[in-house]
Amino acid sequence: MSFIAQLRTVLTLGKGVISGLSEDAAGEDPIVLFGRWFEDAKRSGILLPETMALATCDRDSHPAARMVLLKAFDERGFVFYTNYVSRKSEELEENPNAALLFHWPILERQVRIEGSAERISAEESAAYFSTRARGSQLGAWASKQSAPLGHPKELQNRFRKYKDKYSGGEVPWPQFWGGYRVSPRVIEFWQGRLNRLHDRVLYKKENGEWQCSRLYP
Repeated sequence: MSFIAQLRTVLTLGKGVISGLSEDAAGEDPIVLFGRWFEDAKRSGILLPETMALATCDRDSHPAARMVLLKAFDERGFVFYTNYVSRKSEELEENPNAALLFHWPILERQVRIEGSAERISAEESAAYFSTRARGSQLGAWASKQSAPLGHPKELQNRFRKYKDKYSGGEVPWPQFWGGYRVSPRVIEFWQGRLNRLHDRVLYKKENGEWQCSRLYP
């Protein structure tokens, strides 16, 4: 972490712990509040503030969780990308219910999101793929995500195969790779406070409108 990032981290230590999350600060729109908190996390110097846990269940309700990266968000939901033949994708196709969790410990903040996931359009996935680093593009082609791997050299050989194949131009978007959008129906904001008197502000979408309430910590 750079000196400037360390300084930002020190300056934001305890942000919100004293002032808390008032009704005025929370507002009526959780997406707006998330945007403010996300900007705070980026300014704080936290490494990869876009990291979030993604929890899924298969058709038999067996849960699984892993870390992914938030790549976009708006009033429609929260977007991440993956291989469509990965375990997480298979589970989302069987059971679209999903949960996300952001944890920014230096700010003593968490955001929990529950909703349903669906694939974004092919046009959106292709457009984002074109912005990725070339190595990441080739890696998407090389990886049979979640499939058994006999030896690490097999993956390296596949990477070299696609590196040679596309050496003469742009790496095309693989149609087996793309994004999901988790459309939220519940968003909870958790702000750590002194004496464990934490703030928990819960937003639930009812009839297309967000309803806000508070929870005991």
